[in-house]
Amino acid sequence: MNRFNPALRLSCALLLGGALPFAQATEGGGSSWPMGIENYLMGVVPPPGIYGQVFAADYRADSLRGNDGRELPVDFDLHVSSIVPRFIWVTEQQMLGGNLGFHAVVPLNRMRLKMEGQRESKSGLGDIHVGPFLGYHYSDKLHAATGIDVVLPTGSYDKHDLVNLGRNYTTLQAIYALSYIDPQGLNADVRLMYDYNFENQSTDYLSGQELHADYAVGWGLGNGWVVGVGGYIYRQVSDDEQDGHRIDDNRGRAFAIGPSVQYSAASGWHLSAKWQQESDVRNRPEGAAYWLKWTFPL
Repeated sequence: MNRFNPALRLSCALLLGGALPFAQATEGGGSSWPMGIENYLMGVVPPPGIYGQVFAADYRADSLRGNDGRELPVDFDLHVSSIVPRFIWVTEQQMLGGNLGFHAVVPLNRMRLKMEGQRESKSGLGDIHVGPFLGYHYSDKLHAATGIDVVLPTGSYDKHDLVNLGRNYTTLQAIYALSYIDPQGLNADVRLMYDYNFENQSTDYLSGQELHADYAVGWGLGNGWVVGVGGYIYRQVSDDEQDGHRIDDNRGRAFAIGPSVQYSAASGWHLSAKWQQESDVRNRPEGAAYWLKWTFPL
């Protein structure tokens, strides 16, 4: 949720859909949400109208971390690149004191994985995200947004493949975002998310529920620029299940931080960029990502 992003659902940008033999916190060690993609203005909903957004992402990981945080002895190299258009409609309708809106995200991804002598790459449509949201403006500096998103299993999937463009199950995500903005001072944003995953019917695998937050903290320079840091915090809060049996000691967690910058033009468009390095990783790949986001009125 940024100024034109109240309930972003970008799928498959950091997704391992295949059956990795190690570090399987959630199925394949991945999530429906690309962790840390959000930036400044997460909770600021724009006035009624139609808006566009384009994300570009590049993520690379060359290690897998086990339950103790140590690197596993696995030859592993993952590269994911994405271009993702998002369409946002903020209506005139008021509901529960907030502005009602809707959005849709159609991710286009390229994934390449080398692991233990095997290689595989895929390109195409990922899992589409849709959902309603409500935006609130408590003052000229304090804003919030909340919504519920549905991640639809529209990306291709084969349980025998190393990587997949889709997760092959539906996810419901509850979202709350809060932004404090000052063009010449402190800017602080957080987007809190809770994911409820449904079972993958092809593998009888139920990924655990996930709690995570994207964050950004920076300083406005008074000329449209904000500079600071951003990243994410991730925790898996319930165990995975396979064929109805609980899997112990494989919950995922991670933390990421890196430099972040944003420019807001007087004409209403925004461009932000950041780099983030992952650390404190458990049962997931560990790497780094670049994010670029362009937001504009249509």
